[in-house]
Amino acid sequence: MGVGTVAGDVNRNDRSIVALVMLAHGMVHTYELSIPIFVAIWLGEFASIDLGLATVPVTTASLGVMTGLGFALFGLGALPGGILVDRVGSKRLIVACLLGMAGSFVLLALSPNLVVVALALLVWGAAASVYHPAGLRLISTGVEERGTGFAYHGIAGNIGIGFGPFLTALLLLFFDWHLVAGVLALPALAAAALATRANFEEQAAVAAADGGEGGDAGDSDTGGDGKAGAGVESFAELVSQSKHLFAGGFALVFALVMFSGLYYRGVTTFLPDLLGSVIGIEPIPVSALLPAGLVSGSAGRAPTLDVELFVYAGLLTVGVFGQYVGGKLTDRIRTERGIVAGFGALAVIAIAFLPVANLGVGPLLAICALLGFFLFMVQPFYQATVAEYTPAGLRGLSYGFTYLGVFGVGALGGAIAGYILTVADSTALFAVLAGFAAAATLLGVTLLRRRPTPA
Repeated sequence: MGVGTVAGDVNRNDRSIVALVMLAHGMVHTYELSIPIFVAIWLGEFASIDLGLATVPVTTASLGVMTGLGFALFGLGALPGGILVDRVGSKRLIVACLLGMAGSFVLLALSPNLVVVALALLVWGAAASVYHPAGLRLISTGVEERGTGFAYHGIAGNIGIGFGPFLTALLLLFFDWHLVAGVLALPALAAAALATRANFEEQAAVAAADGGEGGDAGDSDTGGDGKAGAGVESFAELVSQSKHLFAGGFALVFALVMFSGLYYRGVTTFLPDLLGSVIGIEPIPVSALLPAGLVSGSAGRAPTLDVELFVYAGLLTVGVFGQYVGGKLTDRIRTERGIVAGFGALAVIAIAFLPVANLGVGPLLAICALLGFFLFMVQPFYQATVAEYTPAGLRGLSYGFTYLGVFGVGALGGAIAGYILTVADSTALFAVLAGFAAAATLLGVTLLRRRPTPA
């Protein structure tokens, strides 16, 4: 890697960057997965949405549209975020992201009605959307052990995905949702304060690769401010640079991540309901888990724990190990091979899921663990593949396109899954999911056969 005698400094730079992106990534997904928990509360608390000229009744459909707008910005904002990060640097955008998410939950805590709630969710989506291009660019240009950086980054995201909803649900058992939203804003504020004090060189890995021991990451590449010294400055340049990206192997990578996003959203959106129907276990009253002295009020009003949510959270938590293994393997094998193996496994799992799950609780837990493992194992592979098929100066733009595909286009996976479950059944859904994974596998095979020289 050309680190030579400065290995200690490089390792320190790696650690500083990885610590920051782990913190921020965990926050992003903690807030992302806490929002659906609040939706159940809003369904019971509000009767209508007053839009001034019209009043819309509160239903799952209207709340779905309202929350969907925030999630749409989460994906659609990745592209402008990717453009911006190439101009201003990753650290500044990560700090802005954390402050924006904290502000959105403060606004949520102060919301008197669902119109303000919707505004708060839009603020969250806009703020969170810039994180992935900023954080992944920072790893790809600043961390020499890139695969390991992607692995730890993914682990932190999975911790947020797995434990964030449970923290929110636990707090909501005892406190009003306004207070809970306000409390949840505090970690992002603290993280933003820590991020402003972080000290690292954003272009260290690029400088080491280009200049070895003679390169100085703080000089011409960044000007000492973390900028890449490249990127796009006009719409015409955006079109030109985008054509440059898609003229090569990145076009196949972009198609691949779209199928990955469709599979991810398609399987995660309705899996809790599907698990509930397979397990067939009634919700457990919280009072049954507490000492008698702590139980108060009517048993009929006591909160309950849905077992399928614990299985679902466990599935997401297993993804921590998938992220770690996938990230480590990106430093040891061609990323295209990992993509082929990972998505091939996801295709097989989709076909086998329902038959295996219906064999009993043990097989169900086993197939869920495999799904969680491979669902997140593929992420470090395609993240690292983006870096290999794009120039460093356009890395932010490339990750902007990547997460436009994963979260923007991929968001259609939930709608597709819902439609299939309405007109057909879960067997048809998993067959379509297998098709998504198979398409990604074939794209991985195509990339592997092309074996272009990394950018």
